[in-house]
Amino acid sequence: MKKSTFVICFLCAFFLEAHAQSTQSQQYLQYIAQWRDVVVDNQKRYGIPAPIIMAQALLESAAGTSELATQANNHFGIKCTSDWTGKTYLKDDDKKDDCFRVYKNASQSFDDHAVFLQRSRYQPLYEIAIEDYEGWAYGLKKCGYATDPQYPQKLIKLIQDYHLDRLTDKNWETVCNTGTNPSTSRPVVVKRNEPIAIITSNPEPEYVEPLTAREEKKLFLLTHKKQRCNGVRYVIAKEGDTYASVAFCLNIRERDLREYNDALGRTLQPGDRIYLAKKKTQAPKEKTLMWVTPGETLWEICQREGVQLKKVQQYNNFDPSIRILKTRQAIYLRKPKKEK
Repeated sequence: MKKSTFVICFLCAFFLEAHAQSTQSQQYLQYIAQWRDVVVDNQKRYGIPAPIIMAQALLESAAGTSELATQANNHFGIKCTSDWTGKTYLKDDDKKDDCFRVYKNASQSFDDHAVFLQRSRYQPLYEIAIEDYEGWAYGLKKCGYATDPQYPQKLIKLIQDYHLDRLTDKNWETVCNTGTNPSTSRPVVVKRNEPIAIITSNPEPEYVEPLTAREEKKLFLLTHKKQRCNGVRYVIAKEGDTYASVAFCLNIRERDLREYNDALGRTLQPGDRIYLAKKKTQAPKEKTLMWVTPGETLWEICQREGVQLKKVQQYNNFDPSIRILKTRQAIYLRKPKKEK
């Protein structure tokens, strides 16, 4: 009797664990399908391998179910840095009450992750081939993205379990919907040193001489007329423009361009001003004090007046988390004089 009871308990535990794994696999597959297009697009725009982006999102957010993902829309575990001016969420991590970034929605988290990996500390990653997801996994750990010693192995396992190295293939969903257990099936892996034969009936495309950096800039400024505000030159963003594409055309670093425009973590919208150099620390004297209307954001005001956002926050003793002005009020755009 005791032996049969043990067998029954064992089988129950086995089936419960199998059911839990199946449920988790379905949850992970749904998450991948939801964010696949965004991840593939970020690979094209930023040069970060799609398998790495998706594996990090799955690992850091537990497929969107973690505390940070549900409470802060933070799907990559990105912590606050000195240049972060958005809302924050405190959570015990490497230390008590570690500060994490809060996003308006999950899409912003994916955008900010791509921008975050443009920092100088991660530049060595871009010397690794985009197909070499193992190299990127170990490179992220080496560059200090995570403290977990098993971080690279966990990313690699997720990529292999869910065939993430084939996210850009049209048949990815077919591969993952075969009904097999992701942990037991593997995609066909081509050895790195093994030549890949490409068979095509298409003729070789005609060679087109690429534009020089000077020509790229000249062509861009033909369609984006330079204007001035507070002594600083700017252009107006058009449909299809991104900070990355504008920086490429102007032959400057994307991060520099974003810093000129207080735009770390922001997405460029048509009609936005794009300053081509650092904005001034103060507005002209006649605009020392300005009345603003409810609903205006500090970023919009600073872009309109050509003043650095951080300076305006300092002049008015604003908390960095304040982004929208909810009442009609006067704010300083220059350093106020101290009363005698």
